[in-house]
Amino acid sequence: MLNTFKIYQELMARMDQAAAETLTNILGQIYEDLKNTVTQQDFAQLKAVVVELAEAQKRTEQRVAELAEAQKRTEQRVAELAEAQKRTEERLDRLEQTVAELAEAQKRTEQRVAELAEAQKRTEERLDRLEQTVAELAEAQKRTEERLDRLEQTVAELAEAQKETERRLQDLIGEVKDIKVQLGGLSMAVGYGIEDKLMPFMHRFVPRVYGAMPKIVERKNVRYSKDSFDEVNIYMEAIKDGQQVLIVGECKAHPGKKDLKRFDAMLSRLSDHFKMPVQGFIVGYAFSPEIEDLLAQRYSHIKAFKTYEIERIAAEEVV
Repeated sequence: MLNTFKIYQELMARMDQAAAETLTNILGQIYEDLKNTVTQQDFAQLKAVVVELAEAQKRTEQRVAELAEAQKRTEQRVAELAEAQKRTEERLDRLEQTVAELAEAQKRTEQRVAELAEAQKRTEERLDRLEQTVAELAEAQKRTEERLDRLEQTVAELAEAQKETERRLQDLIGEVKDIKVQLGGLSMAVGYGIEDKLMPFMHRFVPRVYGAMPKIVERKNVRYSKDSFDEVNIYMEAIKDGQQVLIVGECKAHPGKKDLKRFDAMLSRLSDHFKMPVQGFIVGYAFSPEIEDLLAQRYSHIKAFKTYEIERIAAEEVV
């Protein structure tokens, strides 16, 4: 007798309840149909086949579950791919815009290249002209160097001539110095000669010109300090209106501008030194028009006399 309950329990261990009940019923029916036609050994073999079928059914269900899980992962992957596709389309949109911009930029670049090509053509033309100019300059430089060579030779010759000129100039300077020394001595001798000639007339000259009576008439060095002094050609201390005054004279053969300037400065130094009024006059053989103008315009406080006038004035009667 077929133990359907035991078969049912075994099937329940391998499949769900509905399938186990269905298969148990089928086996019961088959058992009833075959119990009069098959042997017990045949049934045992059939039972083993059924167990194998149940095991295969279990593996099938497990595979179905695995397929369901794979399907779930596939659907998730499809969703991810859809999102990625969306992002890809967005990137494609941006890429299409970029490509359009690049196409426009390329168009401008081609236009710029055409302009540069034209500019390059003009540059090459200018370079051709420049090369010609450089060649001409090189030729001119060559001629300049040749002229410089000749100029250097000329300069060398001039330098040699300059050395000879300087040597001769030094000799001439030496000769001029000797002449100046001689002239200085002659000028001093002439000046002293004028002073010596005029000194005897000062006692009569001063009263007639300045209204003063001279007490001291001499040539004198007035010392201001150990190393500072003035050489006064004619030094006279006199009395005018009861007060002492100082009258000085300068004697030069031909007085010049420097003589006037130097004498005027000496008068100022003497006035500061003696703290009294100082009257000055200058005597010479002759005065140039320029010196006469200076005496009248700038040095009007300095009287000027020609040498022959001193003796004439001294001989005049006092009024």
